[in-house]
Amino acid sequence: MGRFDGRIAVITGAARGIGFGTATRFAEEGASVAIVDLDESAAGDAAARLPLADGVRAIGVGANVSDEASVDAAFERIVAEFGGVHVLVNNAGITRDNLLFKMTGEDWDLVMGVHLKGAFLMTRAAQKHFVEQKYGKVVNISSTSALGNRGQANYSAAKMGVQGLTRTLGIELGPFGINVNAVAPGFIATEMTDATAARLKMDVEEFRALNAEHNPVRRVGEPADIAAAVTFLASDEASYITGQTLYVDGGVSLGV
Repeated sequence: MGRFDGRIAVITGAARGIGFGTATRFAEEGASVAIVDLDESAAGDAAARLPLADGVRAIGVGANVSDEASVDAAFERIVAEFGGVHVLVNNAGITRDNLLFKMTGEDWDLVMGVHLKGAFLMTRAAQKHFVEQKYGKVVNISSTSALGNRGQANYSAAKMGVQGLTRTLGIELGPFGINVNAVAPGFIATEMTDATAARLKMDVEEFRALNAEHNPVRRVGEPADIAAAVTFLASDEASYITGQTLYVDGGVSLGV
């Protein structure tokens, strides 16, 4: 028996990286999974790679999480395909890093739109179903960058906004049997961080080793580390936890 037998999990930005690692963990524990991604083809390919047990299904759904009509259409399709929804993981994200004087209004709006507006729109769509069934789990993905990071004014503001959204929705939705929490990853070895290394003209392994030196556990994180935290907060074991942000960062946020 898995913790999520009979449950349906919706995970945004799950075609790769942290999102795909999280989708994999949910599938391994018995959930049917809807992978939502801007690229529907990539979402479908990712869904086809999930380790599915008998009776468990996975689909890929194309959607722009920053667009209200696209989000509503995605949820209509997911509910029609699966018959319901129990878990939402707001993971979709992009970066448009630059120092403030070089950052454009478009850079700001794009990052805010995907991370913060996306989490708002997806959660608002999901809560209609959660409230009706008096059950639901929302896990938002924040970041240690919420604490401030040079060259990421847009990303940092969006990720701290996610934490504020999480706290407020914990208050609003708790009486309806809905838990809302967040996970704030530190450095995680993904295509996104590899792209950062390339932008800095650094070797990927060198970049990872450098980041490992800056946390107490002396290693970088893997998508599985975040997936473990997300699935705990989405499980019934965490039913007395809401409005919280769990930092999963090897201790880097301790500032030591």
